[in-house]
Amino acid sequence: MTKAVLGIIGGSGLYDLPGLEDAEWRSVKSPWGTPSDQLRFGRIGTTPIVFLPRHGRGHRLSPSGIDYRANIDALKRAGVTDLVSVSAVGSLKQELYPGDFVLVDQFIDKTHARASSFFENGCVAHVSMAHPVAPLLVEVIRHAAEAEEIGHHVGGTYVAMEGPQFSSAAESHLHRSWGADVIGMTNMPEAKLAREAEIAYATVAMVTDYDCWHPGHAAVTVDQVIAVLRDNADKAQRLVSRLARDFPADHPPCPIGSDRALDHAILTAPSARDPALLAKLDAVAGRVLGG
Repeated sequence: MTKAVLGIIGGSGLYDLPGLEDAEWRSVKSPWGTPSDQLRFGRIGTTPIVFLPRHGRGHRLSPSGIDYRANIDALKRAGVTDLVSVSAVGSLKQELYPGDFVLVDQFIDKTHARASSFFENGCVAHVSMAHPVAPLLVEVIRHAAEAEEIGHHVGGTYVAMEGPQFSSAAESHLHRSWGADVIGMTNMPEAKLAREAEIAYATVAMVTDYDCWHPGHAAVTVDQVIAVLRDNADKAQRLVSRLARDFPADHPPCPIGSDRALDHAILTAPSARDPALLAKLDAVAGRVLGG
């Protein structure tokens, strides 16, 4: 088995990870661009941790201004095997209260202004996204949430919208009519890229508000979101700390094959592959390309 390295992407309100031992910020270069920030390496107990603030320290980057490819590539280069995305979301259902955590298992991707794949002309690949989160990783997160007595829901659909504006009322009602559970701006194409990089991926969606469909929450404001974010940040830190302390030392084979997603995905014949693109894919696809 491969030694497990737990990656954490911190969303809005989570820009550092207190409690890391032997912690240090390190720059990790990526041929795909500039990651959101340096990566913070450390450990909790015996579990190696790599933390990345998605928006950068100080929240410098908008959802559409994040270089998602650079982030995932940098985490892959850092050895991450299992990646937990901690993300602020709006609730689309009455029973998902502000302050609740949702361990989503599906996504609807409405983003359109972001590079969504490492594979381009010169090396074409198609990975399965039928089941976008790693079930064993979700189970470990669930146990951690139960141990910390953090209110959570297992399963749900996350609508990823472009932003940075919040939804219109018509959009919010449309998303509810689809049966979706939460809405956010950052987990796509992040989840797709993690699958291409063969990293087990799961989302902890932290509910901050009821979007704008709820009659008592007709207009979402940044002040309202930030107030709940502050409360959620402590819970997120407790969740990650417990998760790390209980995390398996070895990364087990993923039952849905997320860690071998490229086994039969690349269609471009070896003779037709672009050497420049192959060089950029050294970390993401080196296992199958022989890099």
